[in-house]
Amino acid sequence: MSEILIGKGERPVRLLAKYGNRHGLVSGASGTGKTVSLLVLAEGFSRLGVPVFMADVKGDVAGLAAPGTPNDKIRERVAQIGIEEYANEPSPVVFWDLYGKLGHPIRATVSEMGPSLLGRILELNDVQEGTLEVAFRAADDQGLLLLDLDDLRALLGFVAERRKEISSKYGLVSAQTVAAIQRALLSLEREGGASLFGEPGIELGDVLRTDLSGRGIISILAADQLVLKPRLYSSLLLWLLSELYENLPEVGDLEKPRLVFIFDEAHLLFDDAPPGLVQRVEQVVRLIRSKGVGVYFCSQFPDDVPDVILGQIGNRIQHALRAYTPRDQKAVRTAAETFVANPALDVAQVISQLAVGEALVSTLQEKGIPMPVERTMICPPRCRMGAITPEERALVRSRSPVGGKYDLLVNRESAYEILARRAAPVAAVAEATHPAPANLSTPETEKKRGAFGEFLWGTKRRQGMVETMAKQAARTVGSQVGREILRGVLGGILGGARRS
Repeated sequence: MSEILIGKGERPVRLLAKYGNRHGLVSGASGTGKTVSLLVLAEGFSRLGVPVFMADVKGDVAGLAAPGTPNDKIRERVAQIGIEEYANEPSPVVFWDLYGKLGHPIRATVSEMGPSLLGRILELNDVQEGTLEVAFRAADDQGLLLLDLDDLRALLGFVAERRKEISSKYGLVSAQTVAAIQRALLSLEREGGASLFGEPGIELGDVLRTDLSGRGIISILAADQLVLKPRLYSSLLLWLLSELYENLPEVGDLEKPRLVFIFDEAHLLFDDAPPGLVQRVEQVVRLIRSKGVGVYFCSQFPDDVPDVILGQIGNRIQHALRAYTPRDQKAVRTAAETFVANPALDVAQVISQLAVGEALVSTLQEKGIPMPVERTMICPPRCRMGAITPEERALVRSRSPVGGKYDLLVNRESAYEILARRAAPVAAVAEATHPAPANLSTPETEKKRGAFGEFLWGTKRRQGMVETMAKQAARTVGSQVGREILRGVLGGILGGARRS
């Protein structure tokens, strides 16, 4: 039977692979061993041939790429747990990094991200997000491909100049609101967020890889800097999760998951999240199980994850909590109440007495029945428990099977280039009709003043439509070419009104 040995309590505690898609939660105070549990899960799934995607918030998850170093404490724990054929070894790893420094760049297009998640990244209010929705709809109707922030900026400039026509067709748009969105874009660029948008975008097939020996490849996203921008971090992972939900076929319950997705610092996903977003996340977590994906949240407190999502979680690893404050005491009660009771164990008392490397564990057993909570000594991982050197990281990256595919940025023709090209003849006519005074203006400065504002809404709207829609279809699964653009369940609108 395919299973992962998590540790040992009164008896060995295992996670059955066929219930790995029933989601999980790893929680506990800082320094109690959550990362070790994540390493054990990740390399366990990898050995079973299950790919894993996880974020490296502190830099120590990268140790999965290097073998561990044996010592007396590890040998003692291996003997106590009774692990058979234990050997220090690395796991197959691919490194990713939004900024392209510690791994391959991970990108999405503006169209794929959609207005809802983009609005969350930009921290827009409801009115501003509504204006962004209008801009995206106008881009859809005009056949404008939105790949990077240059495209979005060009679109916003066009919307600002033609706001009367757009307001009459889609809804009220004000220059002040557009200007506020443009300022938010400047802030995002200053923080390095522009690196997220562009091509080539990450393809799901490169996350669902196994190596030549059949082991699942662990995709590790460098997040030590990214996590300092919580909305960008959580929105990126949420977008990727929504892409998995939309594009993977229904497979039902398999003997093992197709992918395990580990969401570290999960509280960042739900902090200040509107109820509608939480409801959508709950829907995806509930339904993505049937597509063979297991989602594992990691956070300090179990109540960092909303109750509606906790109810979908079948596998729990709870490390120590220190009940020093009312907040801590509430978390202890929440943890105790969500476990299946064990008559031999007072969970509320034991949870504050756990040593580092110990946890309260409950997993789904045969017929999907959760086992009574067990005080468990967690297995030592076989990989290095710590960071790797820059030289080791560079070596792993040089051997990556996807490096040549993502390391070079591709800049295709999209909204920015299309709008500039369409506006150029108009700018030339304007220059010829109203020549600039000597020494005060040039064709270049005249072009900059109003190129996008002179865009012809009518006769030129179909120029390049076929070409643009063909390109969009290549990056947007499920699109009805020329009629609608499918956005993520969590990343934006689904289609919109059909054009007549």
